[in-house]
Amino acid sequence: MTQYKLLGFLYQNASWLSAGVLLTFLSSFGQTFFISIFAGEIRAAYGLSHGSWGAIYSLGTTLSAVVMIWAGGLTDILRVRVLGPVVLAGLALAALAMALNSWVFLLPLVIFLLRLFGQGMSTHLALVAMARWFTANRGKALSIASIGYAFGEALLPLAFVAAMVLLDWRWLWVVAAGIAALGIPILIRFLRQERTPQSLAAGYSSTGMQDHHWTRREALLHPLFWFMMPAVLGPSAFITAFFFHQVHLAEVKGWLHIQLVALFPVYTGVSLVSMFAAGWALDKWGTARLMPFYQLPMALGFTILAISSTIGGATVGLIFLGLTVGANSTLPSAFWAEFYGTQHIGAIKALATAVLVLGSAIGPGLTGVLIDLGVPLSTQFLWIGGFFVGVCMLVWTGVSRAERSL
Repeated sequence: MTQYKLLGFLYQNASWLSAGVLLTFLSSFGQTFFISIFAGEIRAAYGLSHGSWGAIYSLGTTLSAVVMIWAGGLTDILRVRVLGPVVLAGLALAALAMALNSWVFLLPLVIFLLRLFGQGMSTHLALVAMARWFTANRGKALSIASIGYAFGEALLPLAFVAAMVLLDWRWLWVVAAGIAALGIPILIRFLRQERTPQSLAAGYSSTGMQDHHWTRREALLHPLFWFMMPAVLGPSAFITAFFFHQVHLAEVKGWLHIQLVALFPVYTGVSLVSMFAAGWALDKWGTARLMPFYQLPMALGFTILAISSTIGGATVGLIFLGLTVGANSTLPSAFWAEFYGTQHIGAIKALATAVLVLGSAIGPGLTGVLIDLGVPLSTQFLWIGGFFVGVCMLVWTGVSRAERSL
C-alpha cells in the first residue's frame, strides 16, 4: 500500500478505526499495567499481604475468563454500536466500585468486573470488529486499533502515578470511571453508521479452511485450535507476570524501580513499530507464514532478562519482549479470521480471549508461588524462554498441517 493509498484508507475508514482505538485505549483501566500501580495502596487499605492480593487478583481474573466464553459470543449477535456503550458503562461502574468499595470480601468482585469489561470485552470487541469489518486490509486495521492499548500503556501509568502526589488513590479511580463514561457518547458518534450492519454481514464475510465458516464447536474439535492454545496463553501469562513482579525484579537485580519503569516507553515504542510491521506483513503474506515464529523474540527477551544484571541488558530484553507483544496485538486476531472464517469469529475468538485472560491470572500466581518456594525470577525467566521455543514448534506443526486446507 503506497503512502497515498494508506492516507486514503485512513480517511475513508477514520470513524471505524477510531472506534477501535477508543475501545483499546479505555481497556487500559482493566489491564494489569494500570491496576498494578495501585497495588501498594490496595494492599494497605485492605490489610493484604503480597500473596493474598495476588490470590484475589487471580480469582477475579479467572472468573472473568470463564464469563468471557459466553459474553464474547455476543459480538456475533449484537452490533458494536449497541454492545460497545454497554461494555464501557460496565467498565465505568467497575472503576467507580474500586473507588467506593471498603469491604475486602467484595474486592474479588471488583477485580472481576474490571477485568471482564476492561481487559476482556473492550479489547475483544475492538479486535473482533476490525477482523470482521476489514478483509484485504485486516492487518492494518488491527494494528491501528491496537494503538489505543499502546497509548494507554505509555501514558496512563505515568500520569496517574504523578497524580497520586495530589489526589488520594480512590479519587483517581473516580477519574478513571469518568474517562470511561465520557467514551460512551464518543463511541456512539464514531459508529453512527456501522461499517458492516448485521443484516449484511454475510455479504462481507470471508471463509476459512475448506472454504467454510467454522462454528465454535467445530473449531474446538479441530486440532489446530489446541495447537494454538499455548501461544495464546503464553504472552498473556508471562508478560503479566513480568509487570506484576516488576518491583521484586528490580530489587533482586539491584536496580532502582524508577530505572526499570523508565524503560517502559522504549518497550511501548518497539511494540508500536512491531505492531505496524506485523500488520503490513500479514496483509502481504498471511498469518500462516508468521505465526510459528513471532514469539521467538519473547523467548530471547526473557533469556536476556534472566542472565543480565545491568539496566542496559534489561533494555535489550524489553526490546525483544516488545517485538513479540506488538505482533501479538494483530496476528492472532487475524489468524482466527483467516483459518476459521468471520461469520462466527466473535464466538471463536471469545474462547481464545478467555484463555488469554486465564493466562493473565495464571502467570502472576504461578511465578509468585515459585518465588515463595525459593525459585529466583532469573531461573524462572530461563524456563519461560524455553517454553516459548516449545510454543513456536507447536504452532509450526499445527499451522503446517492446516495450511493445506486454506
